[in-house]
Amino acid sequence: MVNFTSNSHKQWAIGVLGTLLISTAYQAGGVLIAFALLALPLAATMAVRISGLFLVLFILFSYFRLHEAFPVLMPFKFPKLFALASIVGIAWHLIVTQRLQPHWHSSLLIFAMMFGWLTVSTFMAINTGLAIAYWSGTLTKVFIMVYAISWWIRDEATFAWIRLGIMLSGVSVSCVALYNKANGIGLVEGTRVSISRDLRSQLGDPNDLSLVLMFPVSFLAAEVFNKGASNFRRCLATIGLITAISGIIATQSRGGLLGICAVLGYFFYQRVRNIYITGAAGLIGIMLLAIVAGIGDRQSGGEAEAGVDASAMGRLYAWQAAFNMALSNPLTGVGIDNFYANYYFFSPHWDGKNHAVHSTWFQVLAETGFVGLVLFITLIVSIFRILRRTQHMPVVLQRPSMLAVNQSLQAGMLAFCVSGTFLTQAFTWPLYIILGLAVAFERYAQSQSIAQEIR
Repeated sequence: MVNFTSNSHKQWAIGVLGTLLISTAYQAGGVLIAFALLALPLAATMAVRISGLFLVLFILFSYFRLHEAFPVLMPFKFPKLFALASIVGIAWHLIVTQRLQPHWHSSLLIFAMMFGWLTVSTFMAINTGLAIAYWSGTLTKVFIMVYAISWWIRDEATFAWIRLGIMLSGVSVSCVALYNKANGIGLVEGTRVSISRDLRSQLGDPNDLSLVLMFPVSFLAAEVFNKGASNFRRCLATIGLITAISGIIATQSRGGLLGICAVLGYFFYQRVRNIYITGAAGLIGIMLLAIVAGIGDRQSGGEAEAGVDASAMGRLYAWQAAFNMALSNPLTGVGIDNFYANYYFFSPHWDGKNHAVHSTWFQVLAETGFVGLVLFITLIVSIFRILRRTQHMPVVLQRPSMLAVNQSLQAGMLAFCVSGTFLTQAFTWPLYIILGLAVAFERYAQSQSIAQEIR
């Protein structure tokens, strides 16, 4: 009798069964099915062993839309593959190995409450189809990844890889934007740059493109002012920063220009520590950027608007429509992703076309009501409090690399709040990536402080 308890016999049995399974798959579905079945164990092993890398790649592809900026990558479906690999790895380490230790935080509690309210607003929406599509397609991914980021990132090396990935991705997308600008590809209104507009990419809107490029500007600026970095790294970061800023300037986005000034003003203030000098420098910077960007020559504030004055008035009409939406349903608003579809019913001025809200704050107010706005502002305040607490930790002040992480997140938050006046970014990735990184960074800084005290 064969003894299947020995390791050699187990290996033989697994090998025979695996061969039969692959042969059956080949007969039934062809070589592609057989190859997929053969590669599945390897893919699962990689997902478990390097799940952190897959998580970082998912964040980069989801936020920067790299597969849309470089269409040659689109057939590979990288965002879905990285999302699946991240979930497999996270589940394995959460349940089996228990290397992933969940921990609670007040900001995560606020975020959970906000997500719960977004869910309520989704099912109370005027157009539930639009709301549910956005909730299932974007918000659920954001919810999962916030906890994944805050729980999984626990060491300085991972923070370094995330910073590097954000900077390289931002520079890459900026290069595509500048190439399109130079060659007149996908220009909106003849002057405003976009990317993959023919593919209906998120980067195909100049305002959204400027928003995507805003996040790496804060990380590149932090690297430029990082005293612990080598001169070579700071030189490369300076080139990257100029490239990213040039990409934003090419979009001719007012919110993008304000975001640039907010980031550079933050780091300028860290050096001079004088609010009046910083304010004066900021005003000069805004005027110079506006001249360089050619804002005065813009045909409109968007493809559906005509003229600079019409652009400004269009925003006022949109904000008034948002307030009317909130008044009509103070608790839940009109529902997630419902502003554009319901603009006609709430706007005091109708020019034959629906318009976007062009403001993060009014977007939250219109689509989630006054309760949602309070939760949203509370979440932002809690993130700032995390970053302020960690900035003053001795271990952070003593290590330039950790201070650079903290400052890049603070500058990113400041740019989010300032540019949010003109850009619609309430339920997209930037804020929630910063939230996950801020919670993870505070936990890491606390562990380093404890270790330092023990030593």
